[in-house]
Amino acid sequence: MPGYRVIYFGTADFAVPGLKKLAERNDKFEVVAVVTQPDRPGRRGMKLQPSPVKRLAMELNLPALQPEKARSKTFLNTVRDLSPDVGVVAAYGQILKQNLLDIPKYGCVNIHGSILPKYRGAAPIQWALWDGQDETGVTLIRMDAGLDTGDMFAWTRTAISSTDTAQTLHDRLASQGANLLSDRLEDFILNRCQFVEQNHQESTYARKITREDGWIDWNLNAKNIDLQIRALTPWPGAETTCYVASQNSGTFHQKRLKIIRAHLAEIDTKVDHSTPGRPDKSAINQRRLVIGCGEGSALEISCLQLEGKRPMEASAFLAGYSLDTQHCLGEINSSK
Repeated sequence: MPGYRVIYFGTADFAVPGLKKLAERNDKFEVVAVVTQPDRPGRRGMKLQPSPVKRLAMELNLPALQPEKARSKTFLNTVRDLSPDVGVVAAYGQILKQNLLDIPKYGCVNIHGSILPKYRGAAPIQWALWDGQDETGVTLIRMDAGLDTGDMFAWTRTAISSTDTAQTLHDRLASQGANLLSDRLEDFILNRCQFVEQNHQESTYARKITREDGWIDWNLNAKNIDLQIRALTPWPGAETTCYVASQNSGTFHQKRLKIIRAHLAEIDTKVDHSTPGRPDKSAINQRRLVIGCGEGSALEISCLQLEGKRPMEASAFLAGYSLDTQHCLGEINSSK
């Protein structure tokens, strides 16, 4: 007996495990097409790159559709011709109109990376982490034309640890979402689910992350800066500036510094951390990079990437570079 005909909408890495899981369940599901965003220029050049979901579709020999606009009449007719039983949407990147959602016989399911109604929108994983939430999860909803507003029918939860980054949390939630989809999609198709309306009064919005979000304000306390660093790892990364000199030249230059990993520092009462952004000289002498933050707190940087260099441990950085402690991190050189 042929499986249920599935049309799968996805673009980003978050959508990859769900497609892979459905392809493995070919006793129950037949993926008749994968819909993903058009190829875009890569970050390191103008060569067009396929999305992660398209790359997987190619590996699985699944047809990939890449409409510039999913609302176009031509694309809608293509979907109708496929006669899908159900649509699955995960990190696709376009809002789907109701006339498209109505085409699959049993409707469309969305895999969303939060416990709805919290963190509707483009970046639920990053904002749950940045806001210091203790837990997050994945929700499956029956889609409607709103932004992540549909009725819920399955969810899972995971604790957010003090070492989680957006990458580790993303990978965990993507895997959980794929397993949840595999377990519950047939129930959705056969109407064996209990649907729960979201409490729209409790909804929050997780806007898209931009490069501008990466700039560190050292006037914030160390806990908030640590959350920012972890929420923006690996992209776009949390950045600041510093004045450094290589051990060979001895001349200080202002450089951009990306902080990859850090943790709250224990406060040494003998050290003045009252100036946000000021490096701790005594810690530098021990090959440790401790920076003063707001409210008298301090952050210890353990891994960083200097402009034009590869990522390195802070101890290696301090072995090869001198840091001008007369300047605070985050100072802007107005002469540039």
